[in-house]
Amino acid sequence: MENENIINEQKIFSLLDQGKQATREEIFEIIEKAKDCYGLTLEEAAVLIQTEDKEILETLFETAKMIKEEIYGNRIVVFAPLYTSNECTNNCLYCGFRAENRTLHRKTLNIQEIVQEAQAIEQQGHKRILLVCGEDNKKTHIQHITEAVQAIYRGSDIRRINVNAAPMSVEEFKLLKASGIGTFQIFQETYHRETYAKMHPTGAKSDYDYRLTAVERALEAGVDDFGIGVLLGLYDYRFDVMAALMHSQYMDEKYGVGPHTISVPRLRPALESALKEVPYPVSDQDFKKIVAVYRLTVPYTGIILSTREPAAIRDELLSLGVSQISAGSKTNPGGYEKDDREATQFETSDERSLDEMLQVVCEQGHLPSFCTACYRANRTGAAFMELAKDAHIHEFCQPNAILTFKENLVHYASEDTKTKGQRLIAEEIEKINDEKVKAETVERLKRIEKGEKDLYF
Repeated sequence: MENENIINEQKIFSLLDQGKQATREEIFEIIEKAKDCYGLTLEEAAVLIQTEDKEILETLFETAKMIKEEIYGNRIVVFAPLYTSNECTNNCLYCGFRAENRTLHRKTLNIQEIVQEAQAIEQQGHKRILLVCGEDNKKTHIQHITEAVQAIYRGSDIRRINVNAAPMSVEEFKLLKASGIGTFQIFQETYHRETYAKMHPTGAKSDYDYRLTAVERALEAGVDDFGIGVLLGLYDYRFDVMAALMHSQYMDEKYGVGPHTISVPRLRPALESALKEVPYPVSDQDFKKIVAVYRLTVPYTGIILSTREPAAIRDELLSLGVSQISAGSKTNPGGYEKDDREATQFETSDERSLDEMLQVVCEQGHLPSFCTACYRANRTGAAFMELAKDAHIHEFCQPNAILTFKENLVHYASEDTKTKGQRLIAEEIEKINDEKVKAETVERLKRIEKGEKDLYF
């Protein structure tokens, strides 16, 4: 079977079978090993992803929090998605954009409308966006995406644009890179071939292998950072989590660059979805376990949590290994100007505004970050991996998070958020160990108060 060297299903099932045999003592030893922040083997991940023991799970969750803070500090990166189109030629059974959905209000934004959406997102206080579009090569071709990226940079103060799009050729990825994107993100949805074929019956997306190898073509074209993920609920989460980790390991071993991010979306209801129920439901407890196992196994990787999830579970996961969240999201083209529920890809659960979300993050003692510095200081790809794997990336992240959060407080935040944010920033400054960096951070905060923007290390 093609690309078995990337995803070997037989090996995954074998690892899961072996993992069931682990004793409680062996499981605790694996968790203890993970505290070194160098990651775990697939064999060890297979043990953890299957544990149901409440005491072990509590230890697992505590360790995930510790590892996340060791590598990334207590910061939480915040972003918003921008959908440019919901037109699509695929027929993915779970998606509201699927070609056979005759109820959906179809729309592809023109460049002016895309910039207006970006400006609306910016007015919330965002500086990072994820550009998303349906897969219709006549409407959302590479020129549509690159022109959108360049127009947003020209017409707004958005500073980093990541892109979630269909798999491309190397030449198309080169054009994408040249447009100035950050991370290219693509989800396999499920790595289980038989289930993948059922869920993607028609359209270009039905080609499992072309999608699987997209991140390799992206790297070949010079795109430094890539993000992966599975849509939890399409197949047994134990298999799909193991497959995502196997994919991560393959990329890291072959290219020296693992995934910059792993996303953890759970299947949500969608307008005219062909799935009337979730094939493999994932409970909140299992969901927490998934996030924790990712954090222990690939500690250098950012974990993204979207507004698909209810507010309560999102708030809880902030302390269990998640490092990036979306906020104030709309999942239809033009949604920030006009929210049309019959044009959305899926239903969101957390409807809180960015400002409300920032208050929650602060109240929990986390530091909101709108930082885009790594992208512009060439701390990407292998350079980022080296810093993250050695737990040095937070030395840049902490002061940059402070500066970008301060800018948000000065220009966008409510009075309540300003009060909570200023108190948090004062605490965070004292955590900076390098006295020169601390002094420079304090000096730059004063400059931001006077109106300067976009200061970073």
